[in-house]
Amino acid sequence: MTSRSPLLSRSGAVEGGGADAAVASHYGDPFREQRLLADGEAVVDLSHRGVVTVSGPDRLSWLNTLSSQLLLGLQPGQSSETLLLTVQGRIEFSAHVVDDGATTWLITEGGEAASLAAFLERMKFMLRVDVTDVTGTRAVLGATRALPELGDAVVWEDPWPTVRAGGYAYSTVDDGHPGRERPWFEFLVPRDGLEAAVAATGLELAGSLAAEALRIAAWRPRPGLETDEKTIPHELDLMRTAVHLAKGCYKGQETIARVHNLGHPPRRLTFLHLDGSQHTLPAPGSPVIVEGRTVGRVTSVGHHYEMGPIALAILKRSVDASLDLLVQDGEERYAAGQEVIVAPDAGQVVGRTTGFLKAPR
Repeated sequence: MTSRSPLLSRSGAVEGGGADAAVASHYGDPFREQRLLADGEAVVDLSHRGVVTVSGPDRLSWLNTLSSQLLLGLQPGQSSETLLLTVQGRIEFSAHVVDDGATTWLITEGGEAASLAAFLERMKFMLRVDVTDVTGTRAVLGATRALPELGDAVVWEDPWPTVRAGGYAYSTVDDGHPGRERPWFEFLVPRDGLEAAVAATGLELAGSLAAEALRIAAWRPRPGLETDEKTIPHELDLMRTAVHLAKGCYKGQETIARVHNLGHPPRRLTFLHLDGSQHTLPAPGSPVIVEGRTVGRVTSVGHHYEMGPIALAILKRSVDASLDLLVQDGEERYAAGQEVIVAPDAGQVVGRTTGFLKAPR
């Protein structure tokens, strides 16, 4: 686990909880911070993220054999996203990937870095690769635009929601995808220079609440929140950015191909507009109910500065996409309207000549 961020000493800083413990949830005005972040006028402290490096001449070909994305031709400065799966095709690790020409940088959730590094170390065999967990010396800052003020910082640019080569879109929209309104960059800076890096940008600080609200509005799944021990990439529309359907063998590939070509993912990601008349928000993990039956769970919740209360949820595939839902949190009930992300008939692509699924142009 990472240590508490030094930026928590800033005036007004309120420490977050759960996956965003150890950094500020806000600095006194979450909605203002969210507007500034959306407009490119703020940076967000992501120093609770984990960072793993892989160096050596075999690094890209080796990572390519282990993970779901085609990494063989990754050019210096080019960003990607990849998954390490179980034999059953379930997501075990998720990483933001960027190579600088000598080292491949993997950005993960904070609690995953040590486990990811240990897994990769076990898989080295005789290959010329070196794996290091550098979370203790590298920190991450996030922003919605490039920051040339950070000089030679390694930069990861989120590919979401572009359908990458070899990928496939499981959502029902293309040009109108809300993720297109949220460009996202993550900057790797020395951990002991975190405060200096923020000062160099000349921008204000936004908390994790601001970043999360923009992420939810962009339909962007986050490991550990939208995922559990059963999640497969198809359920979250991660086939568009994190999976290459035509690359060579890797663990879990058979399940990926079978569900994509012949079956349907058992669950689907959906976006919820929550009733804004209440002054509280449901907790992540709250059950989603239809006609007295639990049909899923809320995974992420935020308060958007324009749309109000919003959430992401994982539902059973069979849930009618036209139905209004209820979210139950203890004694509180929240009415919720669905906006479909992954459609109920997603998958079973073989032989399909029409339909909503789209390959890259």
